[in-house]
Amino acid sequence: MEKAIQTDFLFAQPSFASGAARVLDLLGVFDDYNRSETPQEADGKAIAADWLVVGQDLCDAIQQQEEDSKAA
Repeated sequence: MEKAIQTDFLFAQPSFASGAARVLDLLGVFDDYNRSETPQEADGKAIAADWLVVGQDLCDAIQQQEEDSKAA
């Protein structure tokens, strides 16, 4: 079951090309991270995403149980 909720928004998601460019980036120009205005905002986003994943896991478990019940 595929997770549709992004929980890694606080981390940079570099591409292969940007990773290769970092080899030559001695001054750290390519360092870029997803930012929030305040630590409280970042925590709020992370907690909300965590609870969305918990809800998705519960939905997945219920769906799997229903499928198992139909197959039996």
